[in-house]
Amino acid sequence: TRPVAPTRLEHMFAPSSTVVLGIDPGLTRCGYAALAPRAGGLIDAISMGVLSSPKEDSLPRRLALLQSDLEALIEEVKPTAIAVEQVFFQNNVRTAMSVGQASGLVLALAYKLGIEVVQYTPSQVKSSVAGSGTANKLQVQKMVQRRLGLSVLPTPADAADAAAVALCHLAVSPLANSVKRATSGVKL
Repeated sequence: TRPVAPTRLEHMFAPSSTVVLGIDPGLTRCGYAALAPRAGGLIDAISMGVLSSPKEDSLPRRLALLQSDLEALIEEVKPTAIAVEQVFFQNNVRTAMSVGQASGLVLALAYKLGIEVVQYTPSQVKSSVAGSGTANKLQVQKMVQRRLGLSVLPTPADAADAAAVALCHLAVSPLANSVKRATSGVKL
């Protein structure tokens, strides 16, 4: 198997007990971004990039390569949560199937490893990061760049999308956790 070679962002980060691994699932190109919040509402990008598998390989081999790369990435960044962009309607059935297979692999792996895993729709991600559920890719990239204090637009787009998913989770999870705590033990 191939070792994961994440892109290191040239930016120091303070250790955090929270690391969110955002995933933009795909079999050919699976975007990822590991983000850690720190004091003052700032967020550090630990690692961003794309995991890929050769199109000419068989589906089982491609899934096995993706699983191996994801396991190595998880071992390296040690996420406390994994946020995955939810498979949404796509015109290309073949693409939708491969995205669904990659997404299922991530969900199962996170569950198996005991890591909190959540899914967000593309419109939830765009709304959380760019303020509009209909934001285009460039708007999302620019907001990810601004929120992470990056000197250049994050590329490729799959990595920027994964960072947006992780940013969405960092924005949404405090409220979701408060609601869970408030309603746990409440009988309806």
